[in-house]
Amino acid sequence: MPLEASLATKEDRPPPNVSAETAVLMDLESQRMLFGKQPHKQMRIASITKIMTALLAIESTKWDEEVTVSALATRQEGSSLYLQQGEKIKLKHLVYGLMLRSGNDAAVAIAEHVGGSVDGFVFMMNQRARQIGMTNTIFNNPHGLDDHEEHFSTAFDMALLTREAMKNDQFREVSSTKLYQVKDPDGPWNRVWKNKNKLLTTLYPHSTGGKTGFTKRARRTLVSTAEKEGEPLVVVTLNASSDWADHQALFEWGFSQFDWYTVLDKDERLDRKSLQLEEEYAPAFNVVLPLRDSEKEDVTIDLRLGDTDSFADVSIAKEQVTTVRLVKHEPPPKPGFFKRLFGFFHVGYGGQPHG
Repeated sequence: MPLEASLATKEDRPPPNVSAETAVLMDLESQRMLFGKQPHKQMRIASITKIMTALLAIESTKWDEEVTVSALATRQEGSSLYLQQGEKIKLKHLVYGLMLRSGNDAAVAIAEHVGGSVDGFVFMMNQRARQIGMTNTIFNNPHGLDDHEEHFSTAFDMALLTREAMKNDQFREVSSTKLYQVKDPDGPWNRVWKNKNKLLTTLYPHSTGGKTGFTKRARRTLVSTAEKEGEPLVVVTLNASSDWADHQALFEWGFSQFDWYTVLDKDERLDRKSLQLEEEYAPAFNVVLPLRDSEKEDVTIDLRLGDTDSFADVSIAKEQVTTVRLVKHEPPPKPGFFKRLFGFFHVGYGGQPHG
């Protein structure tokens, strides 16, 4: 295994105790779950629902379109941007208001514009969730209010959603914005929205974004992302009385206990001799895993070679953590007689061969 030697051996420390009923710490690159507390328990999730709403709005390619605010949007309870019926506002402004100020009116306005109706948008939300692999999630509204019994997810599924969303440059920009201003084109006032995520604005210097949430039934929910020395993590807590502290403690534990290693390099072909391979293969992309010192010897790679597709399954202590497709390397074809002859005379007369 191409694991680089650690400069110093770290003493394994147990993860911190957290106040959350359920929680997950996940590596955003590999999807490896580094910590889980009832990670697959279905829970009400409140406004972290809006991560999906924002992602679908960004993916809709309607970013600069004007949205006409409906009466239904203005009647939403809870957090609000105080939109006015009939008001026209660009979708991108609504997404910023949705993520920074958690506007429930913005969520409905986005849903109606992108999905044609709230019901149409909810269908899109559940379809996208299935694509991501959120197997324990059901969405029934775009904001997370407690107006449906069948609206829930898990800490693990929400980490998967955040991982998918953070692949999008536009989402990352919105999520990391601390302050956003919308100018009124027809009047003297401006809307100024400060992000509610205190980890991003004041508490945690390594924070890169996230989404807060609260309802009476869900209690406090929080998704946050952080990056240190180029290594990105996500924490999800559901029903956490001390969520700010939970997230900081889990991030610090993760960054201090794990080092990131390239276990498969896309630029290096697999060792044909030791693996007894008839053909040359290389991974389609780098596989980088966070590992504790005690886990380095437990990394194994199992190959699944097929006629059309081949894969390498990467496991830690016999538990599979990720899979990468293998690319077959074919030797370049030998040039034909006339091409070789042309090349001989071309080079022989001092010219440069065409490659």
